[in-house]
Amino acid sequence: MQKPARTALSCRDLGITVPGRTLVDHLAMALSPGDFLAVLGQNGAGKTLTMLTLAGLRPPAAGRVRLDGRDLDTLRRRQVAARLALLPQDADDVFPATVLETVLVGRHPHLGAFAWESSIDVEIAHTALERVGLAGFAGRDVDTLSGGERRRVAIAEVLAQAPAVYLLDEPTNHLDPQHQLQVLGLFAGEAARGRVVVATLHDANLAARFANRCLLLYGDGRWQLGPAEELLNEASLSELYETPVEAVPWRGQRIFIAAGHPIP
Repeated sequence: MQKPARTALSCRDLGITVPGRTLVDHLAMALSPGDFLAVLGQNGAGKTLTMLTLAGLRPPAAGRVRLDGRDLDTLRRRQVAARLALLPQDADDVFPATVLETVLVGRHPHLGAFAWESSIDVEIAHTALERVGLAGFAGRDVDTLSGGERRRVAIAEVLAQAPAVYLLDEPTNHLDPQHQLQVLGLFAGEAARGRVVVATLHDANLAARFANRCLLLYGDGRWQLGPAEELLNEASLSELYETPVEAVPWRGQRIFIAAGHPIP
């Protein structure tokens, strides 16, 4: 008999609210190694707050989050960071730093108290930069980079962290189409190697191309969770975005197009 898949990240009865409004109500999900979950919804639907809550950086209004079967709020932050990485929507560079120094921050959860990065950590950071196409940028100052280059440095930083769970809040921010595909393909590869990837996206076509599961957030407490190939359709996306969405055949697949005016 095949053993059930181990759950890496889960939540139960999760509630996410802002003053006067419930964004997510009684969310229940279990993510196992190999899952790539795309989170879709309108602006203000609670995507970012959901990611912060799953990362343990914002307390839920109700319910609980578990990492590797343990309640997230019982773990020390270093324990969480060794297993889970969060890529925020935008990263602020508070202090001057080189690209390599920035990426090496991802190694800190794996270092002992008062320990410096080893040659192995430096090698891991260089490999992460190579994976995002920035192999020659290690010595550059971060403040000399374009927005897209800075975004790829932030992605290299979470790759260097080498977590079991990636929480990626709009990972394609500031990226051109080539690098959007490159980055999402890279994380699809991470999922194929047994990691869990959760990514908020605005493009249903990217979700359909790379994710095996989807979470649709409606912003009024309602949500839908299921296989991407089932949830991503004209009816569900038209309701989600409150504008008509059509699926158009293309090379044996479907592409989704916003087809008209907002639904009244």
